[in-house]
Parts: sequence; C-alpha cells; structure tokens
Amino acid sequence: MRNFREHLIQAHTDIRSALIRLDKLAKDAILFVVDEQGRLIGSLTDGDVRRALIKGVSIDKEVDQIIQPNPKYLRKGQNDIDKMILYREGNYRILPILDKAREVVNVVNFREVRSYLPVDAVIMAGGRGQRLRPLTDDVPKPLLKVGKKPIMEHNLDRLVRFGIDDFWVSVKYLGNQIVDYFGNGRSKNIQINYIWEDEPLGTIGAVSKIENFKHDYVLITNSDLLTNLDYEDFFIDFIHKDADLAVATIPYEVNVPYAVLETIDGLVKDFREKPTYTYYSNAGIYLMKKSVLQRIPKDQFFNATDLMESLIHNEHKVISYPLIGYWLDIGKHEDYQKAQKDIAQIKF
Repeated sequence: MRNFREHLIQAHTDIRSALIRLDKLAKDAILFVVDEQGRLIGSLTDGDVRRALIKGVSIDKEVDQIIQPNPKYLRKGQNDIDKMILYREGNYRILPILDKAREVVNVVNFREVRSYLPVDAVIMAGGRGQRLRPLTDDVPKPLLKVGKKPIMEHNLDRLVRFGIDDFWVSVKYLGNQIVDYFGNGRSKNIQINYIWEDEPLGTIGAVSKIENFKHDYVLITNSDLLTNLDYEDFFIDFIHKDADLAVATIPYEVNVPYAVLETIDGLVKDFREKPTYTYYSNAGIYLMKKSVLQRIPKDQFFNATDLMESLIHNEHKVISYPLIGYWLDIGKHEDYQKAQKDIAQIKF
C-alpha cells in the first residue's frame, strides 16, 4: 500500500517538480496541495498540468496557479458513509481525509481499499492461548502464522481494507513481541496504540483504559479470528437499524430427525416433521456506539457478554448481524490446522 504522503505536495512548488511527482504516481496520479500546516488548498492532476501548458503557463511557475481549488474530501471522525459511497460510485478513486483543521491526515485510494469507515477498531490480543500450547509457549497466539502472515495481521489487514485507520491493541502475554511486530502502524498508513493489561480483564474490560477514541463508533474484535466479514455492510446495517450494539453471529442449524410436537398441558396443538432450527452463535466481533462503553467498569474483569446483558436489561438496542462468508475461531490445534488449509481458498 502506498504511503499517503506521496500524494501531498507543498504550495509554491514549481510545476516541473509536481510533474515529476505525478509521473512517479503513475495510475494514481493526483496530488493534494497543502500549506505549511498541512491544510488542504487544492488538487492537481496530469490534466491540470496539460491544460496549463497549452495555455502557455511556464513549467517553472508555482502549482498554486493551476490547481483545482475545491477537491472532494472526507472528514476524519464524521459519519460520511453515504457521501463516501456516492463519491466511490461516482468514480472518485482517490480522496483526501481532513481533520477539523483541514489538515490532510490520510488519503483513501479505492483501488487499494474498499471503503472508509468512521470507526475505531480494538483488537483483543492479550490471551495466553493455552489450548494451543506448545505453539504458544514462546510466541503469542496472535503472531502464529496462517499461511504467510500472523493470524492477527490477517484481521488487521481486513479492517484496513475497509478504511479503518485508528487501532487499539490490548496486549498482555508476550505483548512486547506484538508491539515489536506491528509497531505504530505507519507502514500500513494507520495508527496503532497499545493497551497493557496488568491483570486479565476479560474479553472487553481493557477497553475501559481507552479515553481518546477518534470516532463515535467502536469495533471490538478478538485477535484469533479468521474471517472475510464485509465490515461496510456490518456498519451500514448497524446505522440503519439505529442500534446501540451489534454482534456478528454465526448461523448454526440443528436438524431434528423426528417429528417435533407442540403441546400445551399435554394436548398436542401442532407438530413439525423433522424440522430444522437455526440458532445464532457469538462470532466475537462487536460494533457499538462509543457512549455504551461507559458501562464497562474501570480495571475490572468484564466480558463482552456482560456488556450485552447490561444493555439488554436497560432496554438498549442490541442486534444480531448474521455473518455470511468465512469465519473460524482459531482456539484449538485442529482449528489452526484447518486455517492453514483454508487460507488459500478464502476470498478476502
């Protein structure tokens, strides 16, 4: 993935230098002109340069004279999902992301990513991986390789594919290895912050340590999952249903090989011949409004299911999102072996 800063050029740069930069960008040839504070001024393409040269503008003049002053952009921290889809479907392939001060903090290239979701992602990666010993004696489970890269990197790259660029990783057991491997995320055009659990805090308790989320929506996922979940559809479903929390679920069918009777006080009212019942299991991926995180107690053992129970009992809207696609919880040796076989076939 290209470093987004390759698309930025300072105001007052000469057109010749800009043309050299555009040539290096090849099929992604667009520059965003910024001032000394990194604030967006305009955009510049090969076409803009070509039209200027035809009009007789010298190649030694400043780019400021020929830029497009009102380029399309998205705002960091705002729910611009509808606008983003409109731009994407209108063939705006490359868009700058601006903060409140109009500083360019990222550039989205829809040739490389599928979406740009206004979400912070929290990856829970502090577990011991007891059931995968001895593989996890010297390596934390999130760094066990599936195919050519670690389990957690498959997860992280999938989220990055949907434009998520603010990450929080909860670490404990052999956490330094995870920090050393992923660093601050700069190589992937993202920001990674780490939360250290001094004591085990359950499947969501460590989130109470985070006080500076960038967005109003937070996605929390286990680090040991392998999935090709469509995160954009997950987010849109969550927004359209005005949910407080959505949990991705795995449909699980139970086939009963006999007729099932429906009775009241021993009286048969109806029956179903060899019915199939569908149940939904927790997939370990949650999307929620940031406000509900206030229900997580500080520095206490607390599971995601505890949060769901609290919300349900207080009449908040908790919804299920049936996951269509691939999902595997890599908890046991047989799961890990299955992942190694499946990875080449999964369409990410």
